[in-house]
Parts: sequence; C-alpha cells; structure tokens
Amino acid sequence: MYDEDEKTLAIDFLYLDLSVCTRCQDSETNLDASLQTLVDILGNIGHKVTLNKIFIETEEQAIKHQFISSPTIRINGRDIQMNVKESYCETCSSLTNNASINCRTWKFKGEEYSAPPQALIIDAALNEIYRGKDVEKSDTTKEQKFNLPDNLKGYFSNKDQLCANTNKPPETTDSCCESKGCC
Repeated sequence: MYDEDEKTLAIDFLYLDLSVCTRCQDSETNLDASLQTLVDILGNIGHKVTLNKIFIETEEQAIKHQFISSPTIRINGRDIQMNVKESYCETCSSLTNNASINCRTWKFKGEEYSAPPQALIIDAALNEIYRGKDVEKSDTTKEQKFNLPDNLKGYFSNKDQLCANTNKPPETTDSCCESKGCC
C-alpha cells in the first residue's frame, strides 16, 4: 500500500522466463524505460520508486505470489491491469514442448499489445500515487483461497517433465529446454 509518509512506490515485476520469452523480455524493457521516466518525475516531488523482479520458477512460488499470468506488473500490490487476457505464446511454448502455453496481452487505449506500453505503466504508477493515499487496500484475493490457473499448471507440469528428462533442476535460471538443445 502507498505510504504517504514514506512516499514509496513499490513495483513488482513477476515473470516466467527472461532467457527465451519475448513477451517477458519486452515487458522488462518497457518497464525499465518507464522507471527512468518515473524516477525523474517522482523524485522531483519527493517520492521513491523501488523495483522487485520476481522470477516465478515453481508452482509453489506462483501460488505464494498469487501469480495469475506472465508477465505481471503490480504497483503497491495491485496489478496494473486487472482484466487478464492471454494469447498463444510461441516462445513459452518452446520452453515446455507444449503448443498451448498462453501469456498475457495488454490492452491500452483500445489497442492490444504483447508487452505493456510505457504509457500504460507510467499511467498506472501516477494513478497509484494520486489515489493511493485515499484508498484502503481492497484486495480480496488475500481473503480467498488462491487457485493457480490451469494454463500455469500446465506450464509448470510440462517444464518439470522436460527438466526431469534432462536431469537438470527446474529451479535453474536458464531454461531446461536450453540444456536439451530444443530451443
């Protein structure tokens, strides 16, 4: 939650893969560029911006972070786009030898994008600053039992099977697929 006394904006970037997935890579690039702008703007009005990059490697981590789609950007615990839409992701599918892995798409000003546009990220951050001090956190997901989406269950299951076939632990930062030479 936004703390007016601390004036800190906490941004979390949650993702499945930065070594192969173009959507995660492009999202990270746009987020980093957006942060350059935000740090300059918010620094002038006495705010601090922190970034936490969270590599979701296992189903357990996905559940712990209530991860519903990759990639995800949260500002002060709130997803910057609550309506999650996904489409087929060729690069993530290659990580698991599965033709049906979907990753997040982003909608902004009537257009759909495979990575969040910088303007969407900056807009979400500024909205959080100006509404944060007046809004109590109304996150009901913490009150309800979290269910991992089937798409992510399939991703982790297929990734674990592929890693078992390569004798490489699924927790490694590079993809198991990479060690098998299929990517």
